[in-house]
Amino acid sequence: MDVQKFMLAPPPLGVPNGAVVGPNIAKILSAARNSAHPPRIIFVRNHGDRGEPDEPNTPGWQLIHEPLPHEFVVDKRKNNAFAGTNLAELIPTDAEIVMIGMQSDFCIRATCSSALERENNVLLIKGAHATFDRLEVWGSGAVTPAAQVEKEIESELEEAGVILLEMKDLPSIFDNR
Repeated sequence: MDVQKFMLAPPPLGVPNGAVVGPNIAKILSAARNSAHPPRIIFVRNHGDRGEPDEPNTPGWQLIHEPLPHEFVVDKRKNNAFAGTNLAELIPTDAEIVMIGMQSDFCIRATCSSALERENNVLLIKGAHATFDRLEVWGSGAVTPAAQVEKEIESELEEAGVILLEMKDLPSIFDNR
């Protein structure tokens, strides 16, 4: 989800945890591609507005990992990757979804929630999703660190029905399904 160049650029442009999340995402993608029965791999790319770091056809908009010819790319304009895209056509409602990428408190949350509503099983891998520090507009301008926001989203999504996995679970995520 939105594993685009600007997201993994050094902060402040990229997410604070990019140096950890980026390699973890690469490991997960490699494990999926090299599993005995590779899953359907779908890259979701955000289309930002003019002047934003993910404005279409700018360097920051580009995907970090090049999709292989048999893999899919879905371009979106909303947080929920199912909204206004063909993602629902690519993912059957009985499919299990492994969710990784950015941003935990926007696109990851919205897309996981929508997938749960569709009755998909959703797996979210800790250390393979990230976000930015959150400015608390109603809290006198305090800042909640990105790591805390990520943990809040994990708790919220787990309570909703998402299964949380660790990077140490990676060897069995794709081969034991």
